Amino acid sequence: MSLEKKILKHLLYDDNFVRKTIPFLKDEYFQDSTEKVVFKTVFDYILKYNNSPTVDALEIEVDQIENLTTEKHKLARELVDELSVNDVSTQDTDWLIQSTEQFCQDKAIYNAIMDSIQILDGQSKTFDKGAIPNILSDALAVSFDNHVGHDFITDAEERYEFYHKVEERLPFDLDYMNRITKNGLPSKTLNIILAGTGVGKSLAMCHFAAANLSIGKNVLYVTLEMSEERIAERIDANLMNVNLDDLTMLSKDDYMKKIAKIKNKTKGKLIVKEYPTASANTSHFKHLLNDLKIKKQFVPDIIYVDYLNICASSRIRGGANVNSYTLVKSIAEELRGLAVEYDVPIVSATQTTRSGYANSDIDLTDTSESFGLPATADFMVALISTEELSELNQVIVKQLKNRYSSPDTNKRFVLGIDKAKMKLYDVEQIAQKDIHDSGQLDDDVPIFDRSDSGTRVSQERKYSDFKFG
Repeated sequence: MSLEKKILKHLLYDDNFVRKTIPFLKDEYFQDSTEKVVFKTVFDYILKYNNSPTVDALEIEVDQIENLTTEKHKLARELVDELSVNDVSTQDTDWLIQSTEQFCQDKAIYNAIMDSIQILDGQSKTFDKGAIPNILSDALAVSFDNHVGHDFITDAEERYEFYHKVEERLPFDLDYMNRITKNGLPSKTLNIILAGTGVGKSLAMCHFAAANLSIGKNVLYVTLEMSEERIAERIDANLMNVNLDDLTMLSKDDYMKKIAKIKNKTKGKLIVKEYPTASANTSHFKHLLNDLKIKKQFVPDIIYVDYLNICASSRIRGGANVNSYTLVKSIAEELRGLAVEYDVPIVSATQTTRSGYANSDIDLTDTSESFGLPATADFMVALISTEELSELNQVIVKQLKNRYSSPDTNKRFVLGIDKAKMKLYDVEQIAQKDIHDSGQLDDDVPIFDRSDSGTRVSQERKYSDFKFG
């Protein structure tokens, strides 16, 4: 007996098989026209009556099918007669479920390839060539997933285990960044750095990438702004602890010795890939990830995209008349989807608005082009710099959105910044204490708290601390 006929027979007599397979079976998977007719009849009956048909009911349903020739009616009745003997054994149900899943996957891929060929030949009136990747992707995603939701009572034990599960995170090498993220970035998340031009978005991402590599992680750095060599140069300066301007002064022997030291200290790899500005989207990134896996056996633990606003959208055609809110939100959603699909955290950046560039207390409303970006991101921080802070080689980090912990704890803190070596570093604790706790605006108060926004924040703290009655 063929697998197709065995599937049809179990649909009539095996309730367990029906429950686990009927949501995924399609008539298009049956190439024999008679088997297709009988399956469609059984399928429609189950959906309508929530039960498998008896042989008598199936015969009547088949007889009532319109647009069938006499010969096809005869063949369908013969097949129903062949299925009428209930010799189904439930002992092979598990095997048959697995075989049926493979059957569905094979047929879905075969049909997708045939549909793609028709599209390429211009025979499809519905789809163009741009639909082929989605058609193939949907076919490859066919799977018997029986999870239909979390049962509050039945799954209570599983939920308890989830509460106590230690989530794997990718830690920072900066104390306060670890504090506000509960020791690092979890997988399947989109994390955004907001800053004005020249403040240090790329510097921060290069520093984080270097830190990830130093602890043995695989890092993919996608750049749409600077060349691969310029990004690698910044990471060189960071890891070698050498000023950017002094890198070119190193002899080749000295340079290669430093590279050898880095190689000996880490098992990780760092790949930098450049795309032209506004030309690459998540479809290109997926292709890159597949190429890296096949050609270099490289699977990243984290992905950096420098930066989000100059990516393209895989859903919105280039040159389409859409507003910036829709476009940037679409790109953000696609990047977060990529993070979920490949089980990695993604870090990217965005610019402030023109007014936000001069603001010493950046907020979510200072996000350029689209408020849909912070709505999509899991974690978002702003880098704030002023002339006075630059003189102190410091930058203020402000939490804007945080799904990992409360954004009101350590909402603002100071990091040291060494632009010559492309580094961020922890500052003395007294600087953090001043930022968080100072309530006096005198010469001992940090520069940030002496600004207009700093004064406002200080006053807000005073009122919030006041106890009535």
